[in-house]
Amino acid sequence: MTQKELYQIAKERYAQYGIDTDAAIDALSKVSISMHCWQGDDVKGFENSGELTGGIQTTGNYPGAAYTPEQLMQDIDKAFSLIPGKHKVNVHACYGIYTDGTIPDRDAIRPEHFEPWVRFAKERGIGLDFNPTYFSHPLAENGTLTNPNEEIRDFWIRHGIACIRISEYFARETGFPCLMNIWIPDGFKDVPADRMGPRMRYMDSLDRILGCGYDKTLVNVTIESKVFGIGVESYTAGSAEFALSYATSRGIVPLMDNGHYHPTEVVSDKISALLCFNPKIALHVTRGVRWDSDHVVRYDDETLEMMKEVVRNDALDRVILATDYFDASINRIAAWVIGMRSVQKSLLSSLLSPNKKLKELQDTLQFTELMMLQEEIKFLPVGDVWNEFCARAGIAGDAAWFEEIREYEQTVLAER
Repeated sequence: MTQKELYQIAKERYAQYGIDTDAAIDALSKVSISMHCWQGDDVKGFENSGELTGGIQTTGNYPGAAYTPEQLMQDIDKAFSLIPGKHKVNVHACYGIYTDGTIPDRDAIRPEHFEPWVRFAKERGIGLDFNPTYFSHPLAENGTLTNPNEEIRDFWIRHGIACIRISEYFARETGFPCLMNIWIPDGFKDVPADRMGPRMRYMDSLDRILGCGYDKTLVNVTIESKVFGIGVESYTAGSAEFALSYATSRGIVPLMDNGHYHPTEVVSDKISALLCFNPKIALHVTRGVRWDSDHVVRYDDETLEMMKEVVRNDALDRVILATDYFDASINRIAAWVIGMRSVQKSLLSSLLSPNKKLKELQDTLQFTELMMLQEEIKFLPVGDVWNEFCARAGIAGDAAWFEEIREYEQTVLAER
């Protein structure tokens, strides 16, 4: 039986539940996900800054990591060729490209240092997102935007302002709004004597960065929380409560990374709460295993549940989606493709759900039928609709895409 025939059968089965598969495919084709550049080189960047710090780790030594901007961009192209749709690239500040060989300090980075990224994006008709890099730097060892040393804190404030200027540049040049996400690793390994002081300094630092004046039609500034990290197990200044309160009070976009909460918390339960109060929210989709370990995103329960919340609340235009993980134990390009396609599969499954009917059953207290229907639709042939979505994008829907990864590894990665 051909793929088209299988899709026709799937289409008819979904129609029995009042679901239009063509409409679901069309909706998914319009969703752009921001793919993080740092999966391709294990978060090293191009500053030659040495060891990765900030309470995060990349584990594994799979061959073929990118070492140059050209290699990284080539790998991103390869990943995009295996991911349906058109997506953005998410760049960290440590990925500036310094063609004259002179590497400025973080407070002196400028738009021209990211011109190759803009050229890359414009040639492909895609947008760019951006992140200040508040880790892997000598002045980040004892805190950045919370540092009690005013000179050090001023340095990191200047870095944040420089990043806003770069974000504006990205948006103007590409024609797509740029999301600039602020996350800091500041905290303490053991029980602190003062929890409020660092947070007050963090608030002041953020106010000074945002007070630089910027075009809010071009740049969506977000703030990301974290519960803990290696070396800051007891306290982080940028906790969930702080980040959400700051975003709400300042009218910026809250960002939730689903690896940045206590193990018993789930971001899927928080999405609707934030949508009640915020015109837009942002997600960093990752997979934490017992802690914020940034494993490759998979088509698992929580990824699916998060995307259900986005879809059934009609929030595809209100939730800014990005991936964020780094795994050096497997082929890095395959890691990109698996994670991005897993988010898309979760979105598609959510679009193929009889959401209106399910809500109606809940509101009319028909909980037995609700449970029954929730279980029955799990066995509908979502895979055949996925294959049709990929076919319309000119990309393999099944595991055939992996053969291209094998060939690329043998002909390109093995030469590095």
